[in-house]
Amino acid sequence: MEAVNLLSSNRYTEKQIGYLFISVLVNSNSELIRLINNAIKNDLASRNPTFMGLALHCIANVGSREMAEAFAGEIPKILVAGDTMDSVKQSAALCLLRLYRTSPDLVPMGDWTSRVVHLLNDQHLGVVTAATSLITTLAQKNPEEFKTSVSLAVSRLSRIVTSASTDLQDYTYYFVPAPWLSVKLLRLLQCYPPPDPAVRGRLTECLETILNKAQEPPKSKKVQHSNAKNAVLFEAISLIIHHDSEPNLLVRACNQLGQFLQHRETNLRYLALESMCTLASSEFSHEAVKTHIETVINALKTERDVSVRQRAVDLLYAMCDRSNAQQIVAEMLSYLETADYSIREEIVLKVAILAEKYAVDYTWYVDTILNLIRIAGDYVSEEVWYRVIQIVINRDDVQGYAAKTVFEALQAPACHENLVKVGGYILGEFGNLIAGDPRSSPLIQFNLLHSKFHLCSVPTRALLLSTYIKFVNLFPEVKTTIQDVLRSDSQLKNADVELQQRAVEYLRLSTVASTDILATVLEEMPPFPERESSILAKLKKKKGPNTVTDLEDAKRERSADVNGGPEPAPASAASTPSPSADLLGLGATPPAPVGPPPSSGGLLVDVFSDSPSAVAPLAPGSEDNFARFVCKNNGVLFENQLLQIGLKSEFRQNLGRMFIFYGNKTSTQFLNFTPTLICSDDLQTNLSLQTKPVDPTVDGGAQVQQVVNIECVSDFTEAPVLNIQFRYGGTFQNVSVKLPITLNKFFQPTEMASQDFFQRWKQLSSPQQEVQNIFKAKHPMDTEITKAKIIGFGSALLEDVDPNPANFVGAGIIHTKTTQIGCLLRLEPNLQAQMYRLTLRTSKETVSQRLCELLSEQF
Repeated sequence: MEAVNLLSSNRYTEKQIGYLFISVLVNSNSELIRLINNAIKNDLASRNPTFMGLALHCIANVGSREMAEAFAGEIPKILVAGDTMDSVKQSAALCLLRLYRTSPDLVPMGDWTSRVVHLLNDQHLGVVTAATSLITTLAQKNPEEFKTSVSLAVSRLSRIVTSASTDLQDYTYYFVPAPWLSVKLLRLLQCYPPPDPAVRGRLTECLETILNKAQEPPKSKKVQHSNAKNAVLFEAISLIIHHDSEPNLLVRACNQLGQFLQHRETNLRYLALESMCTLASSEFSHEAVKTHIETVINALKTERDVSVRQRAVDLLYAMCDRSNAQQIVAEMLSYLETADYSIREEIVLKVAILAEKYAVDYTWYVDTILNLIRIAGDYVSEEVWYRVIQIVINRDDVQGYAAKTVFEALQAPACHENLVKVGGYILGEFGNLIAGDPRSSPLIQFNLLHSKFHLCSVPTRALLLSTYIKFVNLFPEVKTTIQDVLRSDSQLKNADVELQQRAVEYLRLSTVASTDILATVLEEMPPFPERESSILAKLKKKKGPNTVTDLEDAKRERSADVNGGPEPAPASAASTPSPSADLLGLGATPPAPVGPPPSSGGLLVDVFSDSPSAVAPLAPGSEDNFARFVCKNNGVLFENQLLQIGLKSEFRQNLGRMFIFYGNKTSTQFLNFTPTLICSDDLQTNLSLQTKPVDPTVDGGAQVQQVVNIECVSDFTEAPVLNIQFRYGGTFQNVSVKLPITLNKFFQPTEMASQDFFQRWKQLSSPQQEVQNIFKAKHPMDTEITKAKIIGFGSALLEDVDPNPANFVGAGIIHTKTTQIGCLLRLEPNLQAQMYRLTLRTSKETVSQRLCELLSEQF
């Protein structure tokens, strides 16, 4: 209470003590808070700059929600008022920033926002510095409100960069003009894409000047001078990388960083390696980064600091491509022998990924991975050796070589258990390919594997028992030897239930089954379905979001020719989901607001496109995907490298509900994620859609769900378009797909006897009520599939109604809010001509027409 009383004093020293006491000791829930707030209000209204400063400092230091509620509306007014002193403006900007960080929802955007942007032109550099910090934080959340700051920031930066060190005397630090402000302005510009051509020219000049100044001889030998100069330089390089649009600047930035790779300062070497990792992913600077390969390899061998060595590994991984893969993998393998334990697993993953990705000759791949297991077996996770087996099984040309190589590798007196697993699996499948050589006869192969058996853990022994039974099928001559092993007490009475079960079952199988049955049960493994590499998923999970592994996606776009085939889909943060989890396994679905999206989210549409509602044209394949959903309700509607959209829907009479699942397949957040449903005016009157907005941020590997409530008011022909806009890693993404809400979804099937059907068929005989289409079959003419499609289409399938048993007949009622429309259909296949005739009769011509169009596409 004593401190609160001091606040009302008119003496500076007393007021200062009161505020200091309150800032340090008052709990934000204190019952005195109302008295304190009143005193602060009085000081803010006093127009005495010293008292205002003390009050603002107190608000910022306490920074509680109550303070924000009381003053968040006041402070912007002080900040933009024409007669506020510079020192108070500075404090007000930082105070507002503090309140925004703790309670962003309480800081109201309003007329003051455009005036705050103009503080970037202020005469006083302290005010500009404080305002830049505030604007940067606000612009990250509301880019649209603050986009005018870009041109002002560029012109301010230009004035600072071109000024002599004597111009800005109070703000020059060791001969570098206003380094903190320069860094903040460069950071602010990283909230936006490259600016308009006029502003861009000036910004390019600024960035060139910064790069030129970095080449000048230092004006001082003190470390503070080089720190300030390099701080501005690295932030400028970050901006160049962020814009990724000026080839000349990107190459210059790369060369500048190349000079730092051998700098005597450890921190500079670290920063240079880190920034070059990002440059390696740009098509403009990838080649320039590759020229520094020898320096980076040297850093790996000679660097004292483990964190710098780790960045060198990251950079080698990022700069790897078809031309240098073998050299880089060899260097990583040789480094692995002496690498720090903390980074071994990561290096193993990276070597495994690079060896697979750039293997032209798969014998090199097999050698590399076996070498990897030999050098660092303990760090080879299951994902790595699983992947070797997948690749060997999927490639006929390497199976014999793999069998020969693992056979040789297993001869070593001490083998890592992972090598025994790979050896057991590959010899069990392909040992016959080398059994012709007396040095690797079936018995020698078996004895070699069995000599390792007793040293292995239970899962490996279980795998070896499977190999033995495969040998019984491949090599009848070793059957009795293997049966003796399976029959031994150590197997049949094993304490481990898995081993005991395998031994008992395999022994019975080898005794009871005829050779044909044995060959069928134990035939070679079929090829694995091509899917994303589980190793890549593991590396991303290990590194966390926004790391060099995310650049895989960027590189993938640059070189979509992996090993002569199309690139497999990029790894999602989850491993490949099972078909049942197809919808739920990957994506995250926000609900799409119907009509114009809310502006409160700082809509990307407005920021990153010329017209406020630029909707992308339909994605390639959208029509085909749409057609697939006419007869089904669940599945994946759209998928690219970043996003998967899954659907699950249910319909009853004229109502429906659709769950849309949007999946972020990357490990980087999607920002300003905005799905919108777009209906033409005509469609809007006939189909009513309702959704809720979703969280604008979708984390890497996450999935959001959106529910669309649907009501069919009257019959319709068009389909709504789902437009998704979001920001991924600095680039604006805009995707549109047709949403499969079609008239047949509102079908209720109707069972009818033959007599009723034909009576109704005759009643609907006027020319407007019938629509007929004769068309060529697009798919094989399979009776069961045709039946399933007609039922999936929504009508009842009427058996034994048509005199010709080869024909299909269906009946149902389309339910809309205004009316019910009876529908009869007849599909007549002609197997010889591979043609169909489809006839639809309904009481409304437009309905017959639309149903006929939709169903004709299905066969």
